[in-house]
Amino acid sequence: MSNEGVERAGDEAPPDRSRRQSHFGGPAGARRGVLTMNVRLGARADIDGPMKWASSLSRSSITAEAFAEAAQALEVRLAGSTPDLLLAFTSSEHAGEYRRIAALAQRRFPASLVAGCTASGVIGDAHEAEEGPALSLTAAVLPSVALSAFHLDMTSLPPAEGSAPAWHAIVGAPPEARPKLLLLADPFSIDARELIAGLDVAYPGAPKFGGLASGGGRAGENRFLLGQDVHRSGALGIVFSGDIEVETVIAQGCRPIGAPMIVTRCHGGLLQEVDQRPPVKVLGELYASLGERDRELMRHSLFLGIEMRAESVEYDPSELLVRNILGADQETGALAVGAELRPMMVAQFVLRDARTADDDLRRMLGKQGPSASPPAGALLFSCVGRGAGLFGRPDHDTALFEERRGPAPLGGFFCNGEIGPVGGTTFLHGYTSAFAMFREAAGT
Repeated sequence: MSNEGVERAGDEAPPDRSRRQSHFGGPAGARRGVLTMNVRLGARADIDGPMKWASSLSRSSITAEAFAEAAQALEVRLAGSTPDLLLAFTSSEHAGEYRRIAALAQRRFPASLVAGCTASGVIGDAHEAEEGPALSLTAAVLPSVALSAFHLDMTSLPPAEGSAPAWHAIVGAPPEARPKLLLLADPFSIDARELIAGLDVAYPGAPKFGGLASGGGRAGENRFLLGQDVHRSGALGIVFSGDIEVETVIAQGCRPIGAPMIVTRCHGGLLQEVDQRPPVKVLGELYASLGERDRELMRHSLFLGIEMRAESVEYDPSELLVRNILGADQETGALAVGAELRPMMVAQFVLRDARTADDDLRRMLGKQGPSASPPAGALLFSCVGRGAGLFGRPDHDTALFEERRGPAPLGGFFCNGEIGPVGGTTFLHGYTSAFAMFREAAGT
């Protein structure tokens, strides 16, 4: 069994990384580079009460002190209940201490599945810590919920064709178990789009949510924690099955301008005609019709929204997938778009700024109405381009969540890419806040 490429709590020195190898050989016949941890197969018999979540945040620069402070707050809020899941998100100041965090978590929460990663900013106790040292812990007591986890690298991603059985083996759950998947990935060492596309094939319609670590500026600088193992690359997944429902809210921070259009000619990511007209010409006419503020936004914050629900009878702007406009060909009037297009799709130009992002998040969080019961707990995966840099003040998204959906324990981190579904398909987003809200299935 090979353990290169992974650190463990209690190791005296980091392993030699001069050779790129899988970190875990696994049992005979297992795929190299895949570690699967089956924490338990069914509900714990010693839990009679409801699902409980708690979240805490420490700003201490000393890792042991930060963990102790955050852990003590969790224990108080869980009122003595033993958590099944412990998520640790830390700023880069704590990256060098992940083996210590793993050891501290094992000592204090020995029955918990522990996972987490580094980030440029973290979210804990419904607050956003974007600068300086920070450590966030989010814990959950999950009666009647089965948990398992996996870590994999790029070499162990199943092939695109016929990959469902291979994914079922990695995830450790059949589709009929209706699993929900939390995904944390490294932006430098694994293709997150390929990861989520494969999982969508294997588990169509299953909620998949999470984000790309943002604590490192190059390959090898991020840290991923899974149990006692600390990884510097790849992706990890937490699998929830049983008495649990996950509601996702994906706020892309845009508003539509102009009228919806039908894609009448395209090739891959090249948009050649909308409503049988060159899109550059449509853009020129749209620009002339807008006010001064929107004209200014069009110069630097223009995107294309495409409708992902092909079966929809009624057009819904909130189901648009927002993608970058990469360039324009003035001669042909075509636009290059960061998405695969197909004829007869509905498309619409959209704009993004702080006011629009605020309006969009209010609308998306308000979709269930004020009478909807607060979730037991929630996670937020927010783009590094949001936060105080966009809104001019901290805690914008967390405060709005509390106003619209709380009170509820809320943890998470700022991402280099956010994972969540739009129109029933999972995508890697940018400039987005992706919420995952957890409830008991029987209570929904």
